[in-house]
Amino acid sequence: MLRAALGGGMELRDQAPTTTDLTDYDRGNLVLYLRILDAEAEGASWQEAVKVLLGMDPEAQPERAWTSYQSHLQRAKWLSREGYRQLLQQG
Repeated sequence: MLRAALGGGMELRDQAPTTTDLTDYDRGNLVLYLRILDAEAEGASWQEAVKVLLGMDPEAQPERAWTSYQSHLQRAKWLSREGYRQLLQQG
């Protein structure tokens, strides 16, 4: 598990969930998902995003960092397209 550099001390997994249901992990990492989408939209490098948002060193573990970044980015995109509906339904 990773410690996020978000100030909240959230525990992060190397891989975001892949289910079609919103999970507790997703709810606990909504800010991370928003920030990773913002980083991509602003043109930040994946290496910078991994360092700042996931608290990983992409030079020391490039494959792990890349797959973790991609996993969380894809989950954030899913949440912005579909998963948000579950948040709205649950209140």
